[in-house]
Amino acid sequence: MTTACTPPAYITFTGVDSADLLPGMLALSARYPIEWGVLLDAVQEGSPLFPSAGVRRVLQSAPLRLSAHICGAAAHGIVETGDAAIDLAGFSRVQINHGRAGSSDSEIRNSAIFGARHGVRAALQCQGDFPSDTRVDWLYDVSFGTGVRPTTWPAANAGLPFCGYSGGLGPDTVRDTLLKFQIGAGASYWIDMESGVRTGNRFDLAKCEAVCRIVFDQPGV
Repeated sequence: MTTACTPPAYITFTGVDSADLLPGMLALSARYPIEWGVLLDAVQEGSPLFPSAGVRRVLQSAPLRLSAHICGAAAHGIVETGDAAIDLAGFSRVQINHGRAGSSDSEIRNSAIFGARHGVRAALQCQGDFPSDTRVDWLYDVSFGTGVRPTTWPAANAGLPFCGYSGGLGPDTVRDTLLKFQIGAGASYWIDMESGVRTGNRFDLAKCEAVCRIVFDQPGV
Protein backbone atom coordinates (compact mmCIF):
# COMPACT_ATOMS: atom_id res chain seq x y z
CA MET A 1 0.00 0.00 0.00
CA THR A 2 1.34 3.43 -0.91
CA THR A 3 2.28 5.52 2.09
CA ALA A 4 1.08 9.06 2.62
CA CYS A 5 3.28 12.01 1.85
CA THR A 6 3.56 15.38 3.52
CA PRO A 7 1.21 17.92 1.92
CA PRO A 8 2.81 20.92 0.18
CA ALA A 9 3.30 24.18 2.02
CA TYR A 10 0.86 25.65 -0.47
CA ILE A 11 -0.53 25.12 -3.96
CA THR A 12 0.12 27.66 -6.68
CA PHE A 13 -2.73 28.03 -9.15
CA THR A 14 -1.25 29.90 -12.09
CA GLY A 15 -3.04 31.84 -14.82
CA VAL A 16 -5.53 34.00 -12.94
CA ASP A 17 -6.74 36.42 -15.62
CA SER A 18 -10.09 37.93 -14.58
CA ALA A 19 -11.22 40.23 -11.77
CA ASP A 20 -14.51 38.29 -11.67
CA LEU A 21 -12.58 35.46 -10.02
CA LEU A 22 -11.65 37.54 -6.99
CA PRO A 23 -14.59 36.67 -4.64
CA GLY A 24 -14.04 32.96 -5.20
CA MET A 25 -10.29 33.31 -4.79
CA LEU A 26 -10.74 35.08 -1.47
CA ALA A 27 -13.17 32.43 -0.23
CA LEU A 28 -10.90 29.56 -1.23
CA SER A 29 -7.82 31.25 0.26
CA ALA A 30 -9.63 31.53 3.59
CA ARG A 31 -9.88 27.72 3.68
CA TYR A 32 -6.63 26.49 2.15
CA PRO A 33 -2.96 27.55 1.81
CA ILE A 34 -3.01 28.88 -1.76
CA GLU A 35 -0.74 31.07 -3.83
CA TRP A 36 -2.22 32.61 -6.97
CA GLY A 37 0.22 32.82 -9.87
CA VAL A 38 -0.12 35.86 -12.12
CA LEU A 39 1.53 35.60 -15.55
CA LEU A 40 3.16 38.83 -16.75
CA ASP A 41 4.17 39.52 -20.35
CA ALA A 42 3.62 42.92 -21.97
CA VAL A 43 3.15 41.35 -25.41
CA GLN A 44 0.40 38.97 -24.25
CA GLU A 45 -1.28 41.28 -21.74
CA GLY A 46 -5.08 40.97 -21.81
CA SER A 47 -5.11 37.57 -23.53
CA PRO A 48 -6.13 34.32 -21.78
CA LEU A 49 -3.74 33.54 -18.88
CA PHE A 50 -2.23 37.05 -18.96
CA PRO A 51 -4.38 39.62 -17.12
CA SER A 52 -4.75 43.17 -18.35
CA ALA A 53 -3.07 45.96 -16.41
CA GLY A 54 -6.40 46.85 -14.79
CA VAL A 55 -7.09 43.29 -13.66
CA ARG A 56 -3.54 42.98 -12.39
CA ARG A 57 -3.95 46.09 -10.24
CA VAL A 58 -7.14 44.66 -8.73
CA LEU A 59 -5.38 41.42 -7.88
CA GLN A 60 -2.32 43.18 -6.44
CA SER A 61 -4.49 45.21 -4.09
CA ALA A 62 -6.38 42.17 -2.77
CA PRO A 63 -5.42 40.37 0.49
CA LEU A 64 -4.09 37.30 -1.31
CA ARG A 65 -0.81 35.43 -1.53
CA LEU A 66 0.40 36.22 -5.06
CA SER A 67 3.40 35.24 -7.14
CA ALA A 68 4.49 37.08 -10.27
CA HIS A 69 5.44 34.73 -13.11
CA ILE A 70 7.44 36.94 -15.45
CA CYS A 71 7.70 35.81 -19.08
CA GLY A 72 8.91 37.14 -22.42
CA ALA A 73 11.29 40.05 -22.88
CA ALA A 74 11.10 41.09 -19.22
CA ALA A 75 12.23 37.64 -18.07
CA HIS A 76 15.18 37.74 -20.46
CA GLY A 77 16.05 41.22 -19.23
CA ILE A 78 16.10 40.04 -15.63
CA VAL A 79 18.41 37.08 -16.20
CA GLU A 80 20.69 39.14 -18.43
CA THR A 81 20.89 42.37 -16.42
CA GLY A 82 19.10 41.82 -13.11
CA ASP A 83 16.55 44.51 -13.91
CA ALA A 84 13.12 45.03 -15.48
CA ALA A 85 10.50 47.76 -15.13
CA ILE A 86 7.80 45.76 -13.36
CA ASP A 87 5.58 46.75 -10.43
CA LEU A 88 5.77 43.93 -7.90
CA ALA A 89 3.63 45.58 -5.21
CA GLY A 90 1.45 42.91 -3.59
CA PHE A 91 3.53 39.96 -4.78
CA SER A 92 5.30 37.78 -2.21
CA ARG A 93 7.35 35.76 -4.71
CA VAL A 94 8.63 36.14 -8.26
CA GLN A 95 9.30 33.40 -10.81
CA ILE A 96 11.39 34.24 -13.87
CA ASN A 97 10.29 32.09 -16.82
CA HIS A 98 13.17 32.70 -19.22
CA GLY A 99 12.35 29.56 -21.21
CA ARG A 100 15.83 28.05 -21.33
CA ALA A 101 16.78 24.50 -20.47
CA GLY A 102 19.11 25.63 -17.67
CA SER A 103 20.34 28.70 -15.85
CA SER A 104 23.92 29.94 -15.82
CA ASP A 105 25.65 31.34 -12.76
CA SER A 106 25.08 34.92 -13.97
CA GLU A 107 21.38 34.23 -14.66
CA ILE A 108 20.93 32.82 -11.17
CA ARG A 109 22.78 35.76 -9.64
CA ASN A 110 20.80 38.34 -11.61
CA SER A 111 17.50 36.69 -10.74
CA ALA A 112 18.40 36.66 -7.05
CA ILE A 113 19.42 40.33 -7.24
CA PHE A 114 16.15 41.26 -8.92
CA GLY A 115 14.11 39.47 -6.28
CA ALA A 116 16.08 40.97 -3.39
CA ARG A 117 15.69 44.45 -4.87
CA HIS A 118 11.93 44.01 -4.62
CA GLY A 119 12.00 42.28 -1.24
CA VAL A 120 10.84 38.91 -2.54
CA ARG A 121 12.33 35.49 -3.17
CA ALA A 122 13.09 34.62 -6.79
CA ALA A 123 12.50 31.22 -8.41
CA LEU A 124 13.80 29.64 -11.60
CA GLN A 125 12.77 26.49 -13.45
CA CYS A 126 14.83 23.34 -13.84
CA GLN A 127 14.24 20.30 -16.04
CA GLY A 128 16.29 17.69 -14.17
CA ASP A 129 17.52 17.15 -10.63
CA PHE A 130 17.20 20.17 -8.41
CA PRO A 131 20.33 22.36 -8.53
CA SER A 132 22.13 22.88 -5.24
CA ASP A 133 22.30 26.67 -5.63
CA THR A 134 20.28 28.27 -2.83
CA ARG A 135 20.32 31.85 -4.13
CA VAL A 136 16.96 31.13 -5.72
CA ASP A 137 14.19 28.58 -5.26
CA TRP A 138 13.77 25.92 -7.93
CA LEU A 139 10.63 24.69 -9.67
CA TYR A 140 10.88 21.38 -11.51
CA ASP A 141 8.98 22.08 -14.72
CA VAL A 142 9.24 20.27 -18.05
CA SER A 143 5.71 21.27 -19.03
CA PHE A 144 5.83 25.09 -19.28
CA GLY A 145 2.05 25.29 -18.94
CA THR A 146 1.28 22.68 -21.63
CA GLY A 147 0.02 19.97 -19.28
CA VAL A 148 2.83 17.51 -20.02
CA ARG A 149 3.08 15.05 -17.14
CA PRO A 150 6.59 13.77 -16.35
CA THR A 151 7.17 10.04 -16.06
CA THR A 152 9.72 10.62 -13.29
CA TRP A 153 10.03 13.34 -10.68
CA PRO A 154 13.27 14.39 -8.95
CA ALA A 155 13.75 13.82 -5.26
CA ALA A 156 13.82 16.93 -3.12
CA ASN A 157 17.34 18.20 -2.51
CA ALA A 158 18.00 18.04 1.22
CA GLY A 159 20.19 21.13 0.96
CA LEU A 160 17.44 23.34 -0.42
CA PRO A 161 15.13 25.20 1.96
CA PHE A 162 12.24 25.02 -0.52
CA CYS A 163 11.49 23.47 -3.91
CA GLY A 164 8.54 23.16 -6.28
CA TYR A 165 6.98 20.68 -8.68
CA SER A 166 4.91 21.31 -11.79
CA GLY A 167 3.73 19.36 -14.84
CA GLY A 168 0.36 17.90 -15.74
CA LEU A 169 -1.10 18.32 -12.27
CA GLY A 170 -4.84 18.77 -11.77
CA PRO A 171 -7.84 17.18 -10.04
CA ASP A 172 -7.43 13.91 -11.97
CA THR A 173 -3.69 13.47 -11.43
CA VAL A 174 -2.55 15.22 -8.27
CA ARG A 175 -3.37 12.46 -5.77
CA ASP A 176 -1.72 9.69 -7.78
CA THR A 177 1.33 11.83 -8.48
CA LEU A 178 1.89 12.86 -4.87
CA LEU A 179 1.50 9.32 -3.57
CA LYS A 180 3.14 7.25 -6.30
CA PHE A 181 6.21 9.44 -6.66
CA GLN A 182 6.32 10.69 -3.05
CA ILE A 183 6.65 14.25 -4.32
CA GLY A 184 8.57 16.46 -1.93
CA ALA A 185 9.06 13.69 0.64
CA GLY A 186 10.92 15.01 3.66
CA ALA A 187 11.14 18.57 2.35
CA SER A 188 9.25 21.82 2.34
CA TYR A 189 7.79 22.18 -1.14
CA TRP A 190 5.02 23.64 -3.25
CA ILE A 191 3.15 22.36 -6.30
CA ASP A 192 2.14 24.49 -9.27
CA MET A 193 -0.53 23.92 -11.89
CA GLU A 194 -1.81 25.93 -14.84
CA SER A 195 -3.53 24.03 -17.66
CA GLY A 196 -4.91 21.48 -15.19
CA VAL A 197 -7.17 24.09 -13.56
CA ARG A 198 -8.63 25.53 -16.76
CA THR A 199 -11.81 24.52 -18.59
CA GLY A 200 -12.26 25.69 -22.16
CA ASN A 201 -9.21 27.92 -21.63
CA ARG A 202 -10.92 29.66 -18.73
CA PHE A 203 -9.56 29.62 -15.18
CA ASP A 204 -11.76 27.19 -13.23
CA LEU A 205 -12.08 27.78 -9.48
CA ALA A 206 -14.09 24.58 -9.09
CA LYS A 207 -11.06 22.61 -10.26
CA CYS A 208 -8.87 24.56 -7.82
CA GLU A 209 -11.21 23.64 -4.98
CA ALA A 210 -11.23 19.99 -6.06
CA VAL A 211 -7.41 19.92 -5.97
CA CYS A 212 -7.37 21.50 -2.51
CA ARG A 213 -9.85 18.97 -1.18
CA ILE A 214 -7.75 16.10 -2.50
CA VAL A 215 -4.45 17.43 -1.21
CA PHE A 216 -5.43 18.92 2.13
CA ASP A 217 -8.67 17.20 3.19
CA GLN A 218 -8.44 13.57 2.11
CA PRO A 219 -6.53 11.06 4.25
CA GLY A 220 -3.46 9.55 2.64
CA VAL A 221 -2.14 12.65 0.91
